[in-house]
Amino acid sequence: MSERPAVVLIGPMGAGKSSIGRRIAKRLGLPFTDTDAMVVREHGPIADLFATRGEAAFRAIEADAVRRALEGGGVVALGGGAVLAPETRSALADHLVIHLTVDENTVASRIRGAKRPLLNAGDPLAEWRRIAAERAPVYAALAHVTYDTSQGPLRDVVERAAEWATPRLHPSEPSPESEHRP
Repeated sequence: MSERPAVVLIGPMGAGKSSIGRRIAKRLGLPFTDTDAMVVREHGPIADLFATRGEAAFRAIEADAVRRALEGGGVVALGGGAVLAPETRSALADHLVIHLTVDENTVASRIRGAKRPLLNAGDPLAEWRRIAAERAPVYAALAHVTYDTSQGPLRDVVERAAEWATPRLHPSEPSPESEHRP
């Protein structure tokens, strides 16, 4: 297990967790892990897992990927629904959790044409709205800080997130003046 906490990105699909996480990792000089990419690498396309094994099996596979990613430390981007697993929510207590948000107008262009199993119903944007609203309280409860990715360059979000994480990853040693003296 890593000696220091991981910087973990959570939020709805299309918020930019993978793109921003990769950039934060580079900025901080840390390894980056995308749990969705881990699942795909080890088990094949997520859409196929949903179709052949169902959402419950996918969530179990995802929870295992999250556990392993958190043990490795660095910067970790979680799939949008990873926080649904109680064991993942518990594990996040030991890490630095960044919640990325995005408005529906921005996400509409990001998810258009994407192969996302939970958005295969009639109106993908309406389904995204429903899922995002359902999960919003969970994201808010787990997050230490929240950044919106809807407006402005992503580099601004990356910079603010890196500035927030740095002192938490490298807490300064107590100064002699702050030590308790009898």
